[in-house]
Amino acid sequence: MKPPFVIAVDGPAASGKGTIATRLGAAFGAPVLDTGLLYRAVGVLLQRRGGDLGDAAAAAAVARALTADMLTDPGFRTREAGEAASRVAVHPSVREALFEMQRAFARRPEGAVIDGRDIGTVIAPEAPAKLYVTARPEVRAERRWRQLAGQGEAVTYEEILADIRRRDARDSGRADAPMRPAADAALLDTSEMTIEQAADAARRIVEAARARWEQS
Repeated sequence: MKPPFVIAVDGPAASGKGTIATRLGAAFGAPVLDTGLLYRAVGVLLQRRGGDLGDAAAAAAVARALTADMLTDPGFRTREAGEAASRVAVHPSVREALFEMQRAFARRPEGAVIDGRDIGTVIAPEAPAKLYVTARPEVRAERRWRQLAGQGEAVTYEEILADIRRRDARDSGRADAPMRPAADAALLDTSEMTIEQAADAARRIVEAARARWEQS
């Protein structure tokens, strides 16, 4: 039996991968999982309980209790949540706790779109369609700054750029799963693109991958 058609969308923070994944889900009629929200949820919920983000055992306990229906909390989309996510994601025990949830999503018979930072390399290396969405740090920082400012958060562009660079360094240096594109992923640099242009480019990449998958 042919495996489901899974679209893996990877990339660094504020690259546009989340919006692109949502657009791809709508275009191909597939459910979408933002795996970054899983780690944001773990970080935020741990902090709400008074826990330490550096406590791997406590973070893993939160991760094991997490369910998909808990991901709608708007508190998971703040700047602080993003920083917390990057800090708890370094714990192998947290990644292990969330691994099966993500793998189960990738096995859905109707297919799936999954976005994150290691989907094509770790979670769904067998995915027929893989994209690595990126952009220059300065561009990503401006996008995130505009997003957060629109949510009413008092942050500066310089603070966001520093956050972006710090998270990139942390994620790229991780020993367990360094942030990198899968060998067979299509690279999509959105630095000079509008979101409409980026989504259209991603759709065309996936359409070509789907045609190859259907013929296999």
